[in-house]
Amino acid sequence: MLRDKDRFLNILLISPSILAVFIFVYVFIGWSVRVSLSKWKGLNPDYTWNGIQNYLELFADPRFHVDIRNTLIFTGVFVFGSIFLGFILAVMLDQGLKGEGFFRSLFLFPMAISYIVTGVVWRWLMNPATGSRTSGLNLLFTNLGLDSLVNAWHTTPTWGIAAIALAAIWQMSGYTMVLYLAGLRAIPQELKEAAQIDGASRLQIYRYIMIPLLSPVTLSALIILGHMSLKVFDLIIAIAGKQLPLDVPAIYMWQITFDGLFYGKGAAIGILLLISVAVLIIPYIRHTLKTEAQQ
Repeated sequence: MLRDKDRFLNILLISPSILAVFIFVYVFIGWSVRVSLSKWKGLNPDYTWNGIQNYLELFADPRFHVDIRNTLIFTGVFVFGSIFLGFILAVMLDQGLKGEGFFRSLFLFPMAISYIVTGVVWRWLMNPATGSRTSGLNLLFTNLGLDSLVNAWHTTPTWGIAAIALAAIWQMSGYTMVLYLAGLRAIPQELKEAAQIDGASRLQIYRYIMIPLLSPVTLSALIILGHMSLKVFDLIIAIAGKQLPLDVPAIYMWQITFDGLFYGKGAAIGILLLISVAVLIIPYIRHTLKTEAQQ
């Protein structure tokens, strides 16, 4: 009887959270799906059935093609750069570096900064101006005699979005460093010692033992960073504003919904973003749950 009472109280305590999640997540997702299938244009709601026409128009829209290309470039540069730099930093700290706590905090600190602040700082660092207006990294390269490295950064045609990814790498590489450092510390020391006794070099130990054992960490980093890159918005706005060469789906959704008042098409972009994130997250969650069940 007492156990039933405790169960009832537990359900009663969490029911407000369950109700809030149901309403503000799943109900609004369902409502967005319905809007994406409507002809809603303008401030007055219009739920006239439009089928998948909004989606077909998006896939035929040249601007949306630019958005997809920019998202792929940003995701590739951002995810690979963050994982690579984070792994290198983790390996360095794993060597028993003096002052490890300070450097760990230093590398992780950028993650505590919002993308807006990061964008403002990197907008100055990547100032594409030349001559007397040169500043940031271009000024540093000029003073060091490295004029070949001076470039237009995010104003470069086609690959300007990759320059913005550098700011995201700076912010999130510390996070991947923490993931890898935790993974390295979890590997038994006996494996390293056995490999050293067998004559393996330090490079071989990392290549054939450490990196394969860190594959779950790498998978987690890929999922987390990948879904973040798909939703990027504020970093690009803070660095470059609204520019077509640097357009991504989130910016297009904002403009077409709140500037153009095409709520149906804007909702369609939102649903496509949700699906793209779900494609990454759901298999990872299933794999994690399956692994935990087997253990």
